[in-house]
Amino acid sequence: MKKLFIFTFFLLISACGLAKSPTPFVGTDITGADFPAPLKLTDHTGKLRTMSDFKGKVVTLFFGYTHCPDVCPTTLSDMKQTMKLLGDKADQVQVLFVTVDPQRDTQEVLAQFVPHFDKRFIGLRGSLQETAETMGNFKIYYSKIAGKAENDYTIDHSAGTYVFDKEGKIRLYMQYGQKPADMASDIEKLM
Repeated sequence: MKKLFIFTFFLLISACGLAKSPTPFVGTDITGADFPAPLKLTDHTGKLRTMSDFKGKVVTLFFGYTHCPDVCPTTLSDMKQTMKLLGDKADQVQVLFVTVDPQRDTQEVLAQFVPHFDKRFIGLRGSLQETAETMGNFKIYYSKIAGKAENDYTIDHSAGTYVFDKEGKIRLYMQYGQKPADMASDIEKLM
């Protein structure tokens, strides 16, 4: 009986060693989430883009606007730092910034703003209708807050970042303020 107990004990210990769990992500794992419509917007050079254009790269997708006083430039700065931390692997990543303010964020404005953080970053925009449809598809909250003048307004909006794997499948949602080292670690796990 004692030999059977010892054998069973070692069998259980060795079985536990075989079933190693995957390293968890810091960001929220949303693998399997389904967005009903594909991304289809124009980039800051005037080229129509879809997610299939970036197959073979890990893609981060953030919604914001160029007149944003804090969240948007902070997020893009954090992505710039994340790319630095990734070193040579950063070429396997595509950062996409989708404007929630196509009225002010023209192609020219996006071309000045987005590559300022990293020349590899791409700004995307659409018409008012395309923008609304895209934000609805990705469940992005946004609300225009009037200012003193007609063109002086801010936009409250969702501040997280979606991350897609190299096959174009949604995998993660990173909260606003996630540290660049954590983002780099999660991105590396998808490479």
